[in-house]
Amino acid sequence: MSNYTLSCCSTADVSPQWLAERDIECVFFNFRLGDTWYKDDFGASVPPNELYQRMLAGEPATTSQVSTGDYIDFFRGFLQDGKDIVHVTLSSGISNTYNSAVLAAKQLHDEFPDRTIRIVDSLAASAGYGLLMDKLAELRKQGLGVNELADWAEEHRLEVNHLFLSSDLTFFVRGGRISKAAGLVGGMLKVCPLMRVAPDGSLEVMEKIRTKNRSEQRMLQRMKELAEQGTNYADRVLISQSDCLQDAQGVANNIEQAFGSITGGKVEIFPIGATIGCHTGPGTIALFFWGTPDRW
Repeated sequence: MSNYTLSCCSTADVSPQWLAERDIECVFFNFRLGDTWYKDDFGASVPPNELYQRMLAGEPATTSQVSTGDYIDFFRGFLQDGKDIVHVTLSSGISNTYNSAVLAAKQLHDEFPDRTIRIVDSLAASAGYGLLMDKLAELRKQGLGVNELADWAEEHRLEVNHLFLSSDLTFFVRGGRISKAAGLVGGMLKVCPLMRVAPDGSLEVMEKIRTKNRSEQRMLQRMKELAEQGTNYADRVLISQSDCLQDAQGVANNIEQAFGSITGGKVEIFPIGATIGCHTGPGTIALFFWGTPDRW
């Protein structure tokens, strides 16, 4: 066990088991479906397929970030146990949770003046955020201290590449992630845009591509261009999907064929969690890997 806590939010979109294997603690976001509030708890409260069925049936879905008070309660337990903390948040480009975590750390400083709390903005989302956490857990295991680990994360976080595509833009428009005009044109022309998380942590449409198949091919091409060591890339790859597992498996198969060094379960597929899923809806595939920061 390490002598400090490494933690993240449930919007890393992996699984409780995956986090436990890496000794990573987690605090939950919240979401409302219909008239009821739930924890974004990796599908334990509302399974992903139920979430999307209810959204498609017209039930409103909204999200709520981790509050300052929630962070204070979450952090206090570790501090009382005499542990320092590195907490990595969902991207500030799509949520204000980073500021809430910073405020919580400041308020706890007077109560625990001898403890260190480092808050890091991941500038990442979904399993891209999870991919960053995987690397940080590995580096902590190798002996990096609290400040060394937080500094490394801030220096290297943009090396996590995020590529998204969606065959249905309805919920991206509804959640304000893309404009109504872009969504209307995309729907009329059957455009399946290729998107990314930009350097400021916001979601950005990069290319408007006709058909899902062509968008998947372009996603693979971009990975070849950006991945660390090109087609010799051998690090971990994570894929997130919202109710389109078969398509995500097809992308994973294409990656394994194109990158011969990716073996031994290094491509993992996870469902997109409720917080992100409330904004993407079904039909989204997201690909995450280490490489050159995407300047596009």
